[in-house]
Formats: sequence, structure tokens, C-alpha cells
Amino acid sequence: MDGVLDEPLTKTLGPATAKVMAENLDLRTVGDLLHHYPRRYEERGQLTRLAELPLDEHVTVVAQVADARVLTFNGGRGRRLEVTVTDGSGRLQLVFFGRGVHRPHTDLLPGTRAMFAGKVSVFNRRLQLAHPTYERLDADSGEGAVSAFAGRLIPIYPACKGLESWKIAKAVDAVLPHTTEAVDPLPPALREGRGLVPLPQALLKIHRPQTRADVEAARQRLKWDEAFVLQVALARRRYADAQLPAVARRPVPDGMLDAFDARLPFTLTEGQRKVSAEIFGDLATEHPMHRLLQGEVGSGKTLVALRAMLAVADAGGQSAMLAPTEVLAQQHHRSVAEMMGDLAEGGMLGGAERATKVVLLTGSMGAAARRHALLDLATGEAGIVIGTHALIEDKVRFHDLGLVVVDEQHRFGVEQRDALRGKGRQPPHLLVMTATPIPRTVAMTVFGDLETSVLDQLPAGRSPIASHVVPAADKPHFLARAWERVREEVETGHQAYVVCPRIGDDLDGSAEARPKSPEDEAEKRPPLAVLDVAGQLAAGPLKDLRVEVLHGRMAPDDKDAVMRRFAAGEVDVLVATTVIEVGVNVPNATAMVVMDADRFGVSQLHQLRGRVGRGSAPGLCLLVTEMPEASPARARLGAVAATLDGFELSRIDLEQRREGDVLGQAQSGARSSLRVLEVIEDEEIIAAAREEAASAVAADPELAALPGLRTALGALLDEDREQYLDKG
Repeated sequence: MDGVLDEPLTKTLGPATAKVMAENLDLRTVGDLLHHYPRRYEERGQLTRLAELPLDEHVTVVAQVADARVLTFNGGRGRRLEVTVTDGSGRLQLVFFGRGVHRPHTDLLPGTRAMFAGKVSVFNRRLQLAHPTYERLDADSGEGAVSAFAGRLIPIYPACKGLESWKIAKAVDAVLPHTTEAVDPLPPALREGRGLVPLPQALLKIHRPQTRADVEAARQRLKWDEAFVLQVALARRRYADAQLPAVARRPVPDGMLDAFDARLPFTLTEGQRKVSAEIFGDLATEHPMHRLLQGEVGSGKTLVALRAMLAVADAGGQSAMLAPTEVLAQQHHRSVAEMMGDLAEGGMLGGAERATKVVLLTGSMGAAARRHALLDLATGEAGIVIGTHALIEDKVRFHDLGLVVVDEQHRFGVEQRDALRGKGRQPPHLLVMTATPIPRTVAMTVFGDLETSVLDQLPAGRSPIASHVVPAADKPHFLARAWERVREEVETGHQAYVVCPRIGDDLDGSAEARPKSPEDEAEKRPPLAVLDVAGQLAAGPLKDLRVEVLHGRMAPDDKDAVMRRFAAGEVDVLVATTVIEVGVNVPNATAMVVMDADRFGVSQLHQLRGRVGRGSAPGLCLLVTEMPEASPARARLGAVAATLDGFELSRIDLEQRREGDVLGQAQSGARSSLRVLEVIEDEEIIAAAREEAASAVAADPELAALPGLRTALGALLDEDREQYLDKG
């Protein structure tokens, strides 16, 4: 979008308004303002739902004055005007003080309809707006005001302090004539084929609709813009990656992979076979694999990755597996070495004839061990290396790096991935694993440059987990019963986790420093802490059991020691924070009690729950909460208890948090580029846009014939949005 749309708003609107827009709404050019869409529309005859006003937010409401009265206080010295407005769903109080009383008193007579804007607060347990600004909607409020709202639909814009919705509307009026200059990024064939309105028309319709149908047509069109431009950016990245050369790695018959498969004590699941076939297909090609492997905790991702690493080793290459933490790297190293047995003892007495070395490389290793590991990598003795970011350091040299496996993608930036890629003589193949189930559309939007494989069945031998909500406030005896259940599990020889949101003894004052959520306010108590709960349990309901604590502030050696004792069965109950969320595998642990479960996200609870039921005995997960039965928090917990399907839960999670947060956690740029597209609801548009984008890029990789699309891509990719696309 060049030319007029790049003009700074200071020219059109004047410096004062432009300054507020830039500082509070990040709107700096004419184009920015044209893409600042109304949040919703009020009909002149229709009123907002006063019953649903959010606290502490700047709102704009359309309502009718029911009554107005002036009260005096301070012995008659102070005056206060109270106006009650109504909309059929609820009532709202407006308050004006002092000299500010006169004009509203004459303007806001009973029966008057107006738009009111202000910040919602609570006074005497009733919602109110103090000193709201207002704009009357009746015929005698002057020609200008009436014509501004003459459209039957009144656009309500996301506003801020100092800029009410109607002031933004007036600013938009000033730039609307420029919509004719908007360059259309969609190829004409696509636009006509899908019956989408041209961009200038869509911008006019979204800002000044005559009917609801106008709004719908505009939104459809603008959603396509966002989805298509984003998918073209991802498609170009996939296209560029596909042009890179890579060494094809084909497993050899009778190699380590065959030897490994022959001694597996179980058969692979259908899903594991299918995903392995996809991976081996990619590894056999001359350009780098880029695959995202999604699977529930315990679905056997590590096994699938290990088979890929063995295939590469058979083909003479090396594999590197990157884990986000030392604990996880050590754990992967132990489990890979155990699974491989003597196949991991290359060059050693007792090693299998076709074997390789599996080495661990982390930052805290001793100098001698580290030298050894680096030597094994440089000579090619080690076919498999597992480690943390230490793998990326300059000193690390590989003999022939063929495959990089990244565990828990979202903790690795692109720079790190690219640094590892640079270690190969040619770009290595890449497999990214995540245990966070990501709905298909989010995967297409956030990891759009990766092909996706999903392991959606649990291996045989995994036991079902029963989950229940324990309403501690409504039914205290349920909580007592929960501790009895834990004792019963321990008596049958099993172990249990108790998870708390906080460590306790706030040495760092973190509980004080944290902004209090409305739930905290409602309960007037901080979240339960590990140290307190462990003490109470050991002295009370779990007396005589071996109870220990585990949390993030402990020294790494102490953490490892506790985990080892727990794994060895020397601890009955582990009271912990979410440090156990990632990768602790104790098949004998069958029960989990999550305290203050409402303080955790849906996906997080699902991850935590995946820690029990890993052996042959069924698992039990109890979600303890004090939230009242009708609260959204309880509904969320009910959803977690009702299904073990992580994809279903991640959908629920997304719908509740809105995709801004999901994308926001994954990257910064997308949030700013997605204004009308909703990742969950617009699944069809995203999938269709992905196909259209792939064919557009295949036909014309440089987009030479589509100047409008090139410009839009430039706008999407400027600033720091590149990084977002590089998340993949």
C-alpha cells in the first residue's frame, strides 16, 4: 500500500488527535486507520446489553435516560448529578460532579437517547460511569451529529482514554475518501472466483455499513486478505526451503533400524507406522524435510523420532536432538540409550556389530566429559547426540549432520534452529515435536511452513485416566475423600502427585508483586503453595506417608535427587509445582490431585494429567477448586474432566482465550496482522487460502504478476513480523 495510504495521520487529522492515536492505538498512517475496524455496530433502534458491561474497560453504550436528579452534599456546597440510563437489559448509573453538572442536566432529560463513553467502575455495588462523555442521538442535536449517525448502523470502534468511539468515527470519515487508493492484494481470478467484493468497497462497507449484510460481505473479504497474505508468506518460505539441497538419507536393509525394530517388545501402533512412513518418505528426498510431529504426552513421539535417527545413522549421517532443559535432555538420553541397548554401544566391548554412540551434551557437563563428547561428534563416532542449547555453540562440530529433532518447538527461536542448520554441510532434515495439541488451523497459521503429522492414538498398555472435579468449598467432604483415595493408591503400592500453583514462603515476594486477578480478589486469598500444602498433608490427612516437595527454586542436584527417589519408589507423595509438567516419567504414579485447579489453563491441566496412568494401572486425576458451581472456571474444569482428547481441549482453550493469546504466545507479529480473521471459526477460509497461496506461489514464485500482493506482503513482513513467520 503505497502513496496516500502511507501518509502520516498528522497531515490529515492534526497533531493532537494523531498523537493520541499513535500512542494509544498504534495507528500512524492513513492505511492504519482504515484497517482499524469497528468492534461491533449498534442499530439506532437497538441498545447495547448493559447487563454485560465489562469492569474497568472503556466502553461505548447507546442507552435511554430513565431519570436524572441533582443531589447536594457537604452541607449544600457540593452538587452531584445522577442519571440512570436503561436499555431493557439493565440499568447503568452516570455521575457528574461540581461545575460539570449544568450542561448534562439540561441535555439529558428523561427519554433522551445518546451514546455514552467512559470507564466502567463499581460504586455501592452498582455499575457506573463517572463523568462520561456523550453524544445525543435525537433530531435536535444539530445537523452534523445527525448526519454522522445517519447510517442505521452506528460503528463502535475499539477506543481508548481521550478518544471516544465517535471521535474515531469522525477521523475515519476524514480518511474514507482514500479507500479508492487501496491496492488490492488478492489476484483478480481468486476474488472473482470466490465472489469477494473489491477491497475499496470492503473498507467502505466495514466502516459505514447500511445493513448487516454489508458488514458480513466486508468481513468475508477482509478475512480473505489476512488469511491469504499470511499463507502466501508461509508458502514462499516453504517454496524457498524446497529449493535448498539436502542429502537424501535412506535406511539400509539389515542395519540398526531393522535390528532395533526386531527387538521391540511391542508392535508399533497404526499411527506410529503411518507417521514413520511420512518421515522416511521425506528423508529420502533431496531437499530438507520440515515436519511438525504432534502427539499427546505418551503417544510415542520419542520412539518415532528415534527410528528416524537410526535410519539416518544407517545412511551414514548424524542426528541431533535438542531439548529445552537439561533435565529433559538427560531423560531423553537415558530413555534412548535404554531403548537401543547394545546398539548404543558403538566401538565398545559388548556393543552390537552395527552400533553407534549416543552422546549427551549439556552446558553443565565437566570439561573432560565435554571434550569426549565433542570428539565423538567431530569424528562421526557418535551417530546420535542429545543435548540442550549447548549443541548450538560455535565449538560444536559435526562429522555429517543429517537430521535435527527439536523437542517442544515453541521454546526454540529460529536463530537457534538456523544455527544448528548451519552445522551441516548441507541443510539437515528437520523434525519438530510438540506435545501441545494444536488445532489444525493454528498449526496452519503458526507453523505454516511445516508439514504436519499427528500421532493421535495412545500406545497399547497405556491406561485410561479418570478425572473428577472436587468442589472443596461446596462439598468439603469431597476433599477429605480425595485424600483417602490418595492413601488407598499408596496402600496398593502406587504413588501420587499433588500439584500446587505456587512455591510458597515467598522469599522473592512474587505473590505480592503479581497483579491480582478478579478470582484472587473474590477469594481474598493467594493461590495455594507447595510448602504450605506439603506441611499440612504430612501432619494431617497423609500422616505417616513419605511426602516430599519439588519446585523450581530448588538446586538442580536436589531436584534430580528427589525425582530419582520418587522414580525409585522411595517417596509416596510428591507435592510439586508445574515443574513436573514436562517429561517426568514414573509409571508407578497413578494419582494426581491438582490444588486450585482453576488457576491453571486447560492445556496445562491436560499436560499435567498426562503424568499419571503411564503404567498398567488406571490413573486418577482430581481437580480441586473453590470456585462456585456456576463460574466459568468450573465449566472449564468440567471440560477437562469430561474428555481425554487433547485436540478437543485445545479447541475449548482457544475459544475461551481467543486466538490473540494463542498466537500472542507464539509470536508477536500475527496478532497485529490478524484483525478480523478468527483462527478457530475461520477454519475453511484458512485451509482454502493455504491451497490458493500454494498454487499462486508455485505458478509465480516472485509474484511478478501480482504487485498488490507483493506490497501487502511487504507490509506484513516489515518491522519485526519476519520473526513470527520464522517461528515455524
